[in-house]
Formats: sequence, structure tokens, C-alpha cells
Amino acid sequence: MSEAGAHRIKGIRLDPDGLSGASAEVEHERRVAIYDLVEESDFRPAGAEGGPYELMLGLKDNRLSMEVTGPEYLRGHVLSLSPLRGVVKDYELICESYLQAVRGASQAQIEAVDMGRRGLHDEGARLLRERLDGKIDLDHETSRRLFTLVCALCKRG
Repeated sequence: MSEAGAHRIKGIRLDPDGLSGASAEVEHERRVAIYDLVEESDFRPAGAEGGPYELMLGLKDNRLSMEVTGPEYLRGHVLSLSPLRGVVKDYELICESYLQAVRGASQAQIEAVDMGRRGLHDEGARLLRERLDGKIDLDHETSRRLFTLVCALCKRG
């Protein structure tokens, strides 16, 4: 296996305690984010010699809980969601605006909302990478996909 292939996520489980009451759209977002992360990721936990890794994600007491398991590796991380809360909320609002725009706005309006959505997504991914600094090294796309999953976890319906 190549070096890049060794440092990847091979499976993600979500803590079932945080999943109650989600709508079909939220469930779809979660499934897509998980699929994308398993298909392509660059995920390098500190102190791990190589993967692939299993990841358990959940929300507990307004914190993101991450348990990483790999060959001869097991480590848990708990991150406060406070630094991400504003971006998550703004991202959720702009995603709603995007869906409304797609249903009836002009192409220029859709593109403008989409640019804002992508910008917030990048900002959330950057903040997540900062929060994981020294714990897990991620490439930009993996961080974006994880941010999508964090947003989907934060939604209740």
C-alpha cells in the first residue's frame, strides 16, 4: 500500500445517541459525507505509524468526540464546538438559502449564494484543521468532508 493510501479513513461510525430525530435530508448528508471520506481521505493521527483508520464520531455535552482506531493505535479526542458554532450556524443558513435559490432564483443569484456557501465551507474546514492541530493532520479536502459531517451531526432535523 502506498504511503498516501496508508493514511486514510476506512470506516466511520456515528454515535447513535446523537442521531435521533434527523430528517431524511440530514441522513442523506451524513451518508454522502461518510462515503466521500472513505473513498478519499488523507488522515494522519499524531503518533500513528500508518492506517487505515476507523473513526467514531459523536456529540457529547456540546463537544465533538472522535475516537480513532488503527493498527496498534487507539486514541480519543474531544473538541469544543464553541469555536465552530458560528460557522456551523452560518453554513446551515446559507445552505437553506442555496436550496431556496435553486428552486426559483436566477443563475446569477444561485452562483452568488453558492460562492458564499463554498467560502463558509472552507472557513469551517480551516477552523476544524486548527482545532485538530497537533492531534490529527488532514488535507484540505478531508477537512472539508469532516466539516460537512460535523454540520450534519449538529443538525437535529
